[in-house]
Amino acid sequence: MNITIISVGKLKEKYLKMGIEEYVKRLGGYAKIDLVEVPDEKAPEQLSDADMEIVKRKEGDRILAKINDGTYVIALALDGKMKTSEEMAADLEALMTYGKSKVAFVIGGSLGLHTDVLKRADEKLCFGKMTLPHQLMKLVLVEQIYRSFRIIKGEPYHK
Repeated sequence: MNITIISVGKLKEKYLKMGIEEYVKRLGGYAKIDLVEVPDEKAPEQLSDADMEIVKRKEGDRILAKINDGTYVIALALDGKMKTSEEMAADLEALMTYGKSKVAFVIGGSLGLHTDVLKRADEKLCFGKMTLPHQLMKLVLVEQIYRSFRIIKGEPYHK
């Protein structure tokens, strides 16, 4: 399986980079992982609704440019479906079984994802109703992907 994680903004925090690199390394035996960062749109702290829409559209266009045809897209969104780790593993296994070998997870910027990205998504996934920094979300996501493969293979790790 080829998994791409597309996120907005450059990851700067060393501790997050180290955690993500560790899980990507662990995933090497299960899947090819490609981390793609698209630039975030520079914007002032206070934005009007129209300005927010412009920022999300520009970031969304950058995200969509990184998604290839035939890729199954999972957008991380607050209105997405919440799953257990076992459900996520079962869903990834089903994708592999039914020939969806290219999967892209999409993490938006601080304002979220533009509607065009959400429309392109085949499904929306939610990790909870709490707000998390999108950089931290990348670490949580890659850990859950690793956990999913361990569950699929029946290997110890998931407790």
